[in-house]
Amino acid sequence: MQKITAAMTALIGGTLLATTATAGVTVYQEGDTYVKLGGRIQLQYNSIDPDNGSSEDEVIFRRFRPYIEGSVHPDWKGKFQWDMGKASGDNEIAVKDAYMQYTGMDNMKLTLGNAKFPFSRENLTSSKKQQLVERTFVGDHNYGSPDRTAGIHLAGKSGDVITWGASFASSSIDPDEDKLDFDTPINSNSDFNEGWVYGARVDFHPFGILKFSQGDFKGETKATIGMAAFQWENDNDNNTNQAGKPDVDSVTGFEISGALRAAGFSVDAQYNLFDADTVAGGYTGGIFRNGSTDLENWALEGGYMIMPGKLELVAGYESQDADNYADEWTRASVGANWFVHKHDLKFQFTYRMGENVEGVNGNDQDEIYLQGQFVF
Repeated sequence: MQKITAAMTALIGGTLLATTATAGVTVYQEGDTYVKLGGRIQLQYNSIDPDNGSSEDEVIFRRFRPYIEGSVHPDWKGKFQWDMGKASGDNEIAVKDAYMQYTGMDNMKLTLGNAKFPFSRENLTSSKKQQLVERTFVGDHNYGSPDRTAGIHLAGKSGDVITWGASFASSSIDPDEDKLDFDTPINSNSDFNEGWVYGARVDFHPFGILKFSQGDFKGETKATIGMAAFQWENDNDNNTNQAGKPDVDSVTGFEISGALRAAGFSVDAQYNLFDADTVAGGYTGGIFRNGSTDLENWALEGGYMIMPGKLELVAGYESQDADNYADEWTRASVGANWFVHKHDLKFQFTYRMGENVEGVNGNDQDEIYLQGQFVF
C-alpha cells in the first residue's frame, strides 16, 4: 500500500504542474496554411501479483507521443506522430501516425500512409479516451486486432446515421505462440512475418454519430452498433521458423460491437473472432493446435459519472478462448477516473483480476494500474 500511495502522489504531483495548458496548439496559420503541435504524456505505475510467482512493479512512460500536423495546400494535410515511451530493440522511437490526407470530397476522406485500420471499436478509440487504463482483449493488437497499417485508407459517412471505413495495406505479425500480435511494418523487427491486409467496417448510429470515445460527459442519449471484417495473408517474404514463434500464414477477423451513452452512463460491448493458421501445418503450442486456432475475445465495459464530468466509477469483464487453451482466460476490472479537464488531464486507477492466464487452469494474477495523463 505504501508503494501505491507513493506512486499516486508522484503521478498527481508531477502532472498538475501543467494544468493551465489547453488541448492542441496551432503555432502558425495563414489561410489554408497551418502548423499544429500536440502531444500525449501518460505516466503509469503498474503492479503485477501472480498467485504462482513473485510480484513485480514499475513506473514507466506508457506513452510519450509528440506530433506535428500541418498543411500548405487546400484540402490536404499531413501528420506524423512518434512514441518515445515504448521504443524497443533497434527502434529508438516508435512511429505511430505518419500520413498525408485528402479531405476535398463530400463526406469522405482519403488517407495515405501509416494509420489505424478500420477494425475493433475499442482499438479505434484512442488510448487517451479509454475508461480502463489498459485496453481489453478486444482492442489489444497483441490478440488479433490490427495495429496501424501502411497503405490506403478510406473513411466516410452518410448523414449522421452511417459511418464506414475501408483499407488495403501492409501489416506485420510478430510471431509468438501465446499471441496473435499485429504490428505496423514501419517499426519492423527482423523476425516479423510480412503480409497484406484488407478489410472494412460499417457503424449505425440511430441518435446521431457516437464518436470513438468512452465515458459520457454530455448526458445525451447516443448509441451505435458496428460490424467489421478483415483478411491478412503472409507474403512469405520473411518466415524465420523459430522455436516458440510459429510463422502465421493467414488470419481472418470478424467483429460486432456496440455502445450506449445516456444520463452519465457509458457502456461498450464487443465480440471478436479470429481464424488463424500457421505456416507449419502441425504446429501445437500456446493458442495454436495442429496449425490453427479460433481465437475468441469478448468484453463488456461500463462507467457512471457520480460527479458529472469529474469523477467516474468504471468496471469491465473480458474473456479470451483459443483452441489450445485448457480454460478460458478471464479478467475482471474495477476502477475510477478523476477528470481535471475531461480526457485532456485526468488520473486513472484500475484494479484487474485475471484467472487462467494464457488459458492455463489456476494461473491467476492481480494487477494494479495508476496513470496520470496530460494531452495538449
